[in-house]
Amino acid sequence: MAEDSTVADLVVRARKGDQDAWDQLLDRYNPFILAICRRYRLSREDMNDVAQTVWLRAVQKLGSLQTPGAFPGWLATVTQRECLHTAQAARRRDGGEYFVDFDRSPDEQAAMVGRELELAELRAALRAAFAQLPPRCRELLLLLMRDEPMAYVEIAERLRMSVGGIGPTRGRCLERLRQSPYLMGFLGPEADDVGSGGDG
Repeated sequence: MAEDSTVADLVVRARKGDQDAWDQLLDRYNPFILAICRRYRLSREDMNDVAQTVWLRAVQKLGSLQTPGAFPGWLATVTQRECLHTAQAARRRDGGEYFVDFDRSPDEQAAMVGRELELAELRAALRAAFAQLPPRCRELLLLLMRDEPMAYVEIAERLRMSVGGIGPTRGRCLERLRQSPYLMGFLGPEADDVGSGGDG
């Protein structure tokens, strides 16, 4: 899993009451919490309850976390325990079968949590890096990455630029994206292929 020094920084700032740091932690890790909840087949209401409980415990315990960079692993452990507790309570409440995936070994579960965490972190990092791009870059990359790609001629007309300028501009925008501190350790040379579809 990619090392991300910003996690420790966010935790330290959040301990000091920095609301922006809390917002960034929430944005980065709430999808991860919900991904764990889905493995336990919790209802949407139960998933929301688990997430609220986990974040409440984070507020209570963040100051006692000895290694700020260990926050993601701590969060995963707390989430899994709360999901198990909630799944068991739901089974008793509903008086029926409540599916919990116990078939995977602890090593397999740890590997799955690791993959989910890395994906959640990457998505949050990409959102943060993308938001830092100039508006023209954001608009161009969004048009190039649509599910139904637009022809370069259409993109050129919409952005009021030459067709021949789209490729070089895309390259510069992607390079700026790759250089974002949010993506340190996540993206390799293959990132150049993002949005490199044909010219329609």
